[in-house]
Amino acid sequence: MSTAATLAALALAGLPTVRELRRTPRNAHFRQQAPGRFAELSQGRTHYDWLGPERGATVVCVHGLTTPSYVWLGLARHLVAMGFRVLVYDLYGRGYSDAPRGPQTPGFFTRQLSDLLEHEALTGDFTLAGYSMGGAIAAHWGAANPDRLRRVILLAPAGMGHRSGATARFCTEWPLAGDWLFHMAYPTQFARIARSADDAESSIDDIAGLQVAELRRRGFVRSVLSSLRGTLRGTAEEAHRALHAAQVPVTVIWGRDDTVIPLRAMGQLAQWNRQARQVVIDGAGHGLPWTHTDKVAEAIRETLEAETA
Repeated sequence: MSTAATLAALALAGLPTVRELRRTPRNAHFRQQAPGRFAELSQGRTHYDWLGPERGATVVCVHGLTTPSYVWLGLARHLVAMGFRVLVYDLYGRGYSDAPRGPQTPGFFTRQLSDLLEHEALTGDFTLAGYSMGGAIAAHWGAANPDRLRRVILLAPAGMGHRSGATARFCTEWPLAGDWLFHMAYPTQFARIARSADDAESSIDDIAGLQVAELRRRGFVRSVLSSLRGTLRGTAEEAHRALHAAQVPVTVIWGRDDTVIPLRAMGQLAQWNRQARQVVIDGAGHGLPWTHTDKVAEAIRETLEAETA
């Protein structure tokens, strides 16, 4: 290979690193912009916030693969109106939390949640809610700690066997080449998908703009790829079967038009936990926490009423 070709190849290989270095570092100046609070946990700083009355029953909310804790804000207003105190936080590599390196497995995320609960001295039982990948995290944490839960509420949960496209499969299955391709292709794809729903009704102002802003933060793209490899390639079957065996009340809310977690996952979950209460929201896609907030809140309210009937 000629010297020019070698230099060109090195420059091409280094493009993802150059892009990453141009993104905003997660330092003290960056954190000054954040609402809420920070906790120094075993794997890094975690951004979190409490909403609602101090004496309310607690709901802990776990967000998904790409959209940080603000994804819960519209629904949190309903939960607070129901009398709950709501804890939201950013998973590592998202929002204002640190982006530590290493495999982002279910154990990685359940450790973050356990650390945060310990930091906040939350020892009583509570409701655990999870959206998308957060649904898989919630299931894994709940399976290991069933005695600490009043109930589990899942919105379009991952963990039923995620089917990715050919490019995503290549990126998750092949190190180095997959890393390079993901870092080069994913930001454009993610921004396009986010902006395509820009006109949709939303309980969160400019959610597409907030989602795209994640691409400007150092560690986000790397964290998404690590989660695809470490958490979303597997299933949460054992966790759901354990929740069923422990008789933890589980409610799952699906979007009928969801193309990310298709409705066929509903049947898969029924095989693992036949006692789970399943609700389908017509017209809702994967963004149901912000596009169909009122309907999701209504489904949760009906779940609570059914428990006390």
